Amino acid sequence: MPRQLLKRYMPSPDRIKRNKSLRFMGTVLHDPNLWHLNRHSVARAMAIGLFVAMLPIPMQMVVSAAIAVPARANLPISVGLVWLTNPVTMPPIFFTQYKIGTLLLGAPERTMPMEVSVAWLAAEFQHIWQPLLTGSLVIGTVLAIIGYTGTMLYWRFWVSRNWQRRKLRQRPQSD
Repeated sequence: MPRQLLKRYMPSPDRIKRNKSLRFMGTVLHDPNLWHLNRHSVARAMAIGLFVAMLPIPMQMVVSAAIAVPARANLPISVGLVWLTNPVTMPPIFFTQYKIGTLLLGAPERTMPMEVSVAWLAAEFQHIWQPLLTGSLVIGTVLAIIGYTGTMLYWRFWVSRNWQRRKLRQRPQSD
């Protein structure tokens, strides 16, 4: 089930390799390990994608891909997971990370204005960046560990369950 479900929604490697905008990467995308759907490559991709998704940085997809290639993680999964933080989910996620960072650092909380503006952000950035980054790293690390471990356990559960079913079907029927 995990492999068939993931294959259904993933782009084909050949289609991505032929993409004109990705030609600058050369033969890096031709590594079959970046496209394999096994529990190790998927678990690594989950960890990378979840960790990078929690970082308050621009170009998360590029960062995720840059980490996934040498880690030999599944590239589409690691890049796709960074979309957990999108324009709709970013404010509550980053606010939660900021709150956790202030708790961990013991820093005083800054009050939020009714309307957040670029001017307010520029003025307050020096006070909020450390708690935000600390909370992001902690949450990202925790989610990466949960994602990796959860994927490995779920994959193992699924494979062992299918083996048990296969054994039951192969058992000779007595009349």
